[in-house]
Amino acid sequence: MTAIKNKIDFAAVVYVEGANPNGDPLNGNRPRTTMNGLGEISDVCIKRKIRNRLQDEGQRIFVQSADRADDGMKSLKDRAEPVIKRAGKDVDKFISEACAEWFDVRAFGQLFAFKSKDTDSVSVGIRGPVSIRPAMSVNPVNITSTQITKSVNSETKDKKGSDTMGMKYRVDNGMYVIRGSINPQLASKTGFSDEDADAFKAALRTIFVNDCSSARPDGSMDVVEVVWWKHNCPIGQYSSAVVHNSIKVVSKCDEPQCIDDYEIKVEPLDGLETEII
Repeated sequence: MTAIKNKIDFAAVVYVEGANPNGDPLNGNRPRTTMNGLGEISDVCIKRKIRNRLQDEGQRIFVQSADRADDGMKSLKDRAEPVIKRAGKDVDKFISEACAEWFDVRAFGQLFAFKSKDTDSVSVGIRGPVSIRPAMSVNPVNITSTQITKSVNSETKDKKGSDTMGMKYRVDNGMYVIRGSINPQLASKTGFSDEDADAFKAALRTIFVNDCSSARPDGSMDVVEVVWWKHNCPIGQYSSAVVHNSIKVVSKCDEPQCIDDYEIKVEPLDGLETEII
């Protein structure tokens, strides 16, 4: 497959209702927020969900969640070992085979830093063409805290154990915007192709399919709209900042309560191929 030739920018508008889109482990797993109270979803979280969707669609993924491992490997080193063994000390061969083997490596890049019994060590960094910014909410978000208790014994006892107290958090409602770009110069080095771009776009549109949990019940997070901009040259007709700022998500009232209280506008940019999904 041939690597993409033209720059691509993209954005995804995500509505959250009664869910914790991305908990902060350093803050009791409360939804992430900025100092100004805007909701935040980290780029790492977004990439994890995209990897999961691509894996659901049959793509080979290097950085797999432990509970989703589909190749029997128990670590990243185990997964990389066959490619390391085939490439030996030929770094270029290793990069080529790693990019061909795993979608997320040729999309996001990867740092391989492992000791191997076949080579002294492997320390190779691959820069990927796909970059994603943390998603921010349009307005400050309201976070509801709910206290929960455990009503059953973990172990057999003569009497009911004392209730264990805990907390759950949710964003009552909020509209978030994911923004990112695909760089053709880096794509030429990893082999990220037009077919890969189409698969990535489909994964972005369905990012919350098969992603439900107690913190994110089914239907509590939804991709409202994906905007896909394709430039007519490798460096792009416009900067990514200009393109990303052409999508405007505004609230129609002071305190939006539902998805209908928001409006999405995409300002046209001359000569830029724009697809709204």
